[in-house]
Amino acid sequence: MNGWPKEELLRIAEADDLRVAPLREDGVAFGVSAWVLSVVVEEALYVRGYSGKATNWYQAAARHKTGRINSGGILKEVTFEPVQGPSHNAINDRIDHAYRTKYQDSPYLNAMIGNRARAATVKIMPR
Repeated sequence: MNGWPKEELLRIAEADDLRVAPLREDGVAFGVSAWVLSVVVEEALYVRGYSGKATNWYQAAARHKTGRINSGGILKEVTFEPVQGPSHNAINDRIDHAYRTKYQDSPYLNAMIGNRARAATVKIMPR
């Protein structure tokens, strides 16, 4: 599958309950799911590690590149693609804007658009 079905992406975008579960060290079983703040930008789903690259789920996602999400009643196996480096500044700026819009009243907003979390940005695509 190349991208998200529009209906699924809309349901996920409207939900505030995204749970991410990368594969465990064995590369077979899914890990414990973690609640994360998510945004949709340019028909893709993005999340960030609140504690930056030290976030446990982020480390597993960067290492194994696969897992699953659960959000808006959708349980889906996915791939994780870290979004890093200067070449990604433009998309990270758009992701910041999306976080500001969706989570404007959240006490987590400043952390999620800060440098630490921004360095742990992940694009999530369906498998």
